[in-house]
Amino acid sequence: MAEPAVAAFEDEALPHLDTLYRVALRLTGDAAAAEDLVQDTMLRALRAWNSFRPGSNARAWLVTILRNQFINGWRSNKRAPTGVDMDAIAEPADPKDPDPEGRFFSELVDDEVLRAVDDLPDEFREVLVLSDMEGLPYADIATSLGIPVGTVKSRLFRARRILQGRLRRYAESTGLIPPRENPE
Repeated sequence: MAEPAVAAFEDEALPHLDTLYRVALRLTGDAAAAEDLVQDTMLRALRAWNSFRPGSNARAWLVTILRNQFINGWRSNKRAPTGVDMDAIAEPADPKDPDPEGRFFSELVDDEVLRAVDDLPDEFREVLVLSDMEGLPYADIATSLGIPVGTVKSRLFRARRILQGRLRRYAESTGLIPPRENPE
C-alpha cells in the first residue's frame, strides 16, 4: 500500500478504535475476543481501504466491517440465538417522562446495566449499543447494519422496553426512578 494511502487510513480509521472496541466488547462479551475482533476488522479495513470513499463516514464504514466480521465467525462461536417473548416486555415506567430510556442511559450505565445489555438478543443489542452507547445517528446505524431506518427505530424501542422491564427494580433501588406505588 502506498504511503499516502497508509497515512489516509491512519487519519480516518485509527481515531475510531475506541468505538470499535466498545462495540466489539458488547457483541462478543469478552475483552480478548473483542480485541481480536477489532484487530481483524482493522486488517480487513486496511486491505479494503481503496474501496472507502474519502469524505464519507469512516466510523459507520468500520462498524459495518466489524459487524460483518462478527456475523461471519464470532457470533457462531460465542452465542446461540435467543427468542424474545414480546408479551413479557414491561409497560413504560412513567408515562409522564418523555424519554425515560434515554435519561436512564445518560445518568447511569454500570456493570448491572451492561450485563442486561449483553443479555439482549443480538439484533436488539446491536442497535442499542450503536445508538445509546456510541451515539450514532439512526441513518448511520441503518447503513452499518444494512436495515431500514424504521427497523432501527423499532429494534431500539424494543431493546429499551426489554431493558426497562429487566432493570426496573435495580433503577428503583438506586433511586434513579421512584418506586411504584402499591395500589390498594
